[in-house]
Amino acid sequence: MRSARRWLTAALGILAVTLTASFADGVISPKPAQALNNGVARTPPMGWNTWNTFGCNINETLIRQMADSIVNHGLRDLGYKYVVVDDCWFNPNRDAQGNLQAHPQRFPSGMKALGDYLHSRGLLFGIYQAPLDRTCAQYFNSFPGATGSLGHEYQDARQFAAWGVDYLKYDWCSPTGTINEQVARFSIMRDALAAAGRPIVYSINSNSIHEKTGPQRNWSDVANLWRTTEDITNTWDSGQTNGYPMGIQNIVNVNVPLAGYAAPGGFNDPDMLEVGNGGMNDTEMRSHFALWSIMAAPLMMGNDLRSASAATLDILRNQHLVAINQDTLGLQAVQVSHDGTRRVLAKRLANGDVAVALFNQGNSTTTVSTTAAAIGKTGSSFTLLNAWTNGTSTTTGTISASVPAHGTVVYRVSGGGTTDPPVPSTFRLRSESSGRCLDLDNSNTANGTGTLIWDCHSNPNQQISQQGQTLRILGKCLDVPTNATNGTRVQVWDCNGGTNQQWTFNGNGTVSNGRFPSLCLDVNNAGTANGTAVILWSCHGNANQRWARA
Repeated sequence: MRSARRWLTAALGILAVTLTASFADGVISPKPAQALNNGVARTPPMGWNTWNTFGCNINETLIRQMADSIVNHGLRDLGYKYVVVDDCWFNPNRDAQGNLQAHPQRFPSGMKALGDYLHSRGLLFGIYQAPLDRTCAQYFNSFPGATGSLGHEYQDARQFAAWGVDYLKYDWCSPTGTINEQVARFSIMRDALAAAGRPIVYSINSNSIHEKTGPQRNWSDVANLWRTTEDITNTWDSGQTNGYPMGIQNIVNVNVPLAGYAAPGGFNDPDMLEVGNGGMNDTEMRSHFALWSIMAAPLMMGNDLRSASAATLDILRNQHLVAINQDTLGLQAVQVSHDGTRRVLAKRLANGDVAVALFNQGNSTTTVSTTAAAIGKTGSSFTLLNAWTNGTSTTTGTISASVPAHGTVVYRVSGGGTTDPPVPSTFRLRSESSGRCLDLDNSNTANGTGTLIWDCHSNPNQQISQQGQTLRILGKCLDVPTNATNGTRVQVWDCNGGTNQQWTFNGNGTVSNGRFPSLCLDVNNAGTANGTAVILWSCHGNANQRWARA
């Protein structure tokens, strides 16, 4: 019965997405695509957002002044190009045809004129909306109206495209709605933006005033960026696990385990930068920027750039860290080790280098160490480039630094060869085609229980440990029968050392079986729905045979 309920839930979820999307905006609209592939955000977007400093107190003069500051400080040329106008930019009332309008006093020239100005400065134009009836400011009664996109998704997307918008921040901001309902509503705007015909980065937040659904799944089928936490604030530690507001190290604790979701076109979003907004010392500000950089987070400044200090600009203009953040592989650093105080993160880079962050979460100076082998480097001699000091040193394998309280030392490690990126002691296998994870059906550990794909979560029936060439879940080994052929269901069985329980991670992302090396882990018929079986099939390397260790 539990299995039947899961299939029914999956079917209803798919039906809800299809029906909601099909009748949006009062007309039959395209059904949602199976995955997001809009060609933008191949590396994490960089830019500036109005909210952290100005909240609702915005106008077109402010935005133009900030755009000029971005250019004049050399930030645009480093990649900070998106200027995002957050909540409170709009007239509280739509026009007679239901179109959004710029606030007549705040933006008298209109939003298209603002976008044109940003484009003339070599920048890109971002804007804010919400998928329900009200934006956040409207929900909290700090701004009048109810002009959310509910029922106007395709109309609003066309309006954004006509204004030259390049980036949409789309904020749930309501305690209502299940995660399946959120997926359905966010997917409507995804498809509306695609139908509007203009490449627009799609950034969503499912967490505001809501159960924290951001970390519960890989949202790359829905959006380019997805918030993983509640809103950030300019403090080091807010004492929150994942609730409003979030301090820097609290966010890091939530975001680090989600590394497997990041890839070109889709990134975990731990919220905007607080660099330059006070509330933390210089060491903590530098850690904030370094950690966001190595976690492949969007680098969206949130300070008043017109009065930014030299120290703030030095952090924001660190070319070594920006290069690590913007690396074309689009990988988020994985955790190599963490003892509760000393944390080591490593990020493989496109040229074979590895960036490593030595992070001290403690309250006093300590030595943080790792090795070249632990971060995925092979060989006997390596060069370490310190991202903060620009100094270089050499090592035969040890990577170590004395790190102040709340500090982060970042090295770019070059030389030698590179193995696969470091793998956590336990991980999930995430299917590239569906974004869902290999799952042991209903946590059943009986011999012969089949595997399937399901929304990624942190429960034990998706947690895999690798011992030699075996992959173990809940004490059993991933297994195929000794007479397996194309289409045979992958199962679990008592570990017995057989080659049918051995697996090889190949360079193209496929996972082949030891007894049947020409057969690979495959999502049946390239399915993407919860409950689709995982089988063996002749290795072809298509997306339904490519897996990421998350």
